[in-house]
Amino acid sequence: MLTVGGVVKALAADFPGITVSKVRFLEAEGIVTPARTAAGYRQFSAGDLERLRFALTAQRDRFWPLRRVREALDALDRGVSLEEFGATVAPVAATPSVDLPRSQTVRLTRAELLSASGLEPAMADDLVSYGLLTPSRRGHFSAADLQVARAAAQLAAYGIEGRHLRMFRTAADREVSLIEQVLAPRPNEGGERAASASEIARWCLTLHAALVAAGIETTAVP
Repeated sequence: MLTVGGVVKALAADFPGITVSKVRFLEAEGIVTPARTAAGYRQFSAGDLERLRFALTAQRDRFWPLRRVREALDALDRGVSLEEFGATVAPVAATPSVDLPRSQTVRLTRAELLSASGLEPAMADDLVSYGLLTPSRRGHFSAADLQVARAAAQLAAYGIEGRHLRMFRTAADREVSLIEQVLAPRPNEGGERAASASEIARWCLTLHAALVAAGIETTAVP
C-alpha cells in the first residue's frame, strides 16, 4: 500500500509532471478509490497504481478525455477485452505499463454482447423474454450469455428464431434439476459437489449430442 506521496514517486519517472494534486483530482474523477486508514489517510494499492498509469498514459499518448478513460476502465473491470468484445472504446497501446489485470468474471453490456455475438437486437430481446439470456439487475450479461448469443446468431442464419429455441431452455432446466437431485444427498466439501456437477453436466451434453447426431444420421439414410 502506498501513500499519495508514494504514488507520486512511483509515477514520476514516466510522468514527470505528476503531483499530489493531480492524483487527488483523478481520485475525485473516479479513476481510483483508495482505501483509508482509521486516521483518514489514503492508501493506494498496486491496482490503483496501474489504473493511474492507464489514465495518465491514455491522456498523454491518446489525448483521451476522462470520460473515455472511465469507460475503458469500466470495461476492463468487467472482464471485457476491448478488442475481443468490440467495445466502443479503443484500447491503449498494449504495453505492460497499461495492461491491467482483468476480472475472471465477464460482465458485458447489451451493446457489447450484440457486437461480440453478431446477434440482432430484436432476437436478443426474444432470447431475454424466453429466458435464454439472463441479464443481471444492472443489465450485464455473462460469458455463458455470450455463448448463447453467438450460437443463436449462427442459428438465425438458417431461419431459426428465438421462439424455436425455447425448448433448449426447458431441456436445460430439466437437466439442472436432475443434477441437483442426484447431488442433494452428498456433502458439499472442498468443492466436490461443484466438480461432480460439472462432470455430470459434461456427460449430459455428450448424451444429448450423441442422440441428436444419431437422429440426423437416421433421417439422412434413404
